[in-house]
Amino acid sequence: MRTPNLRWGILSTAQIARKVWLAIRNSGCGEVALVASRDRERAGKFIADCQKEAPFRQTPAALGDYAALIESREIDAVYIPLPTGLRKEWVIRAAQAGKHILCEKPCAVTAKDLREMLAVCRKHQVQFMDNVMFMHTERLALMRKVLDDGKTVGDIRRISTAFNFNSDAKFFAGNIRTHSGLEPQGTLGDQGWYCLRFALWAMKWQLPRRVTGRILSSVARPKGTAPVPTEFSGELIFAQGASCDFYCSFVTALQQRAIVSGTRGSLAIHDFVLPFAGNTLRFETGDMDYKFIGCDAFMETGKKIWATAEHSNSHADAQEANLIRNFTKLARLGKPNARWPEISLKTQQVLDACLKSARAGGKVVAL
Repeated sequence: MRTPNLRWGILSTAQIARKVWLAIRNSGCGEVALVASRDRERAGKFIADCQKEAPFRQTPAALGDYAALIESREIDAVYIPLPTGLRKEWVIRAAQAGKHILCEKPCAVTAKDLREMLAVCRKHQVQFMDNVMFMHTERLALMRKVLDDGKTVGDIRRISTAFNFNSDAKFFAGNIRTHSGLEPQGTLGDQGWYCLRFALWAMKWQLPRRVTGRILSSVARPKGTAPVPTEFSGELIFAQGASCDFYCSFVTALQQRAIVSGTRGSLAIHDFVLPFAGNTLRFETGDMDYKFIGCDAFMETGKKIWATAEHSNSHADAQEANLIRNFTKLARLGKPNARWPEISLKTQQVLDACLKSARAGGKVVAL
């Protein structure tokens, strides 16, 4: 007998929620039942737009009250893309109402807040997962096999990650990511979360022993708001000598790369967050062997391209649809999986430490 679809509520009409709406539809195991905004008309317009592009059989209901959605018996799970500064209250209220939670990143303002949020989730036996879509791509699983085979890369010694895009004046004047009351971590929370997540994944969730961070540039909105980072770099030092540098920014051209260097070779991926358009996802490895070809030039001899057959986005086999399917399986088990909340907390801990270091002028912070 077919398992009923997971019934979703979406808390806010943020742009990213349109992508999650489509992912729920493409997953084949969920349906959006409710959408809430502080303005009911805005929720209605959001629903109308999404139904036009990716309709559900039954049109979701629009609500003008977040609490009404949380308390509704018409949903099993809630997606929360509210600004980070508002997230804690609504994650806790959703958990208390027995709703499984897909939470936008960064999950909280501080690790202390996130621990409180996750404690309520555990108490009420609801699944918590953050909305880092690249964690659910088949490419990542293949990369794990390559890193673990002991010969392609060998022992990891260095990880380098970067995620940045160049924003215009309109972004800095009006986007919530430059508002300290809504997104106090700025680029570190928005893009750095992905960089840190990749590094922790590569290191099999081992926390670094110490970190440093630098705010390279910042912006303050008018009327006395605090500055938020718009360009940030950091360094993570792990046990056994492995290390990681990362860079995130709102002020440099688009880049989303990750490189893992080891004792025998390297692995490089140039679109680790949002895959390039197409129906195959790629990464490359090299064994660091070079051949001299004259005139002070060298040619890499050991390069290999790896690929998985999956779409980049907006498709049933894309990473965001896989996320919804994986989340649904866990929600249906009746016993929350503790791995995903732990991953979120570790990412938040490292982010907090990097920001603490940066605010202390780059002082080393131990974890």
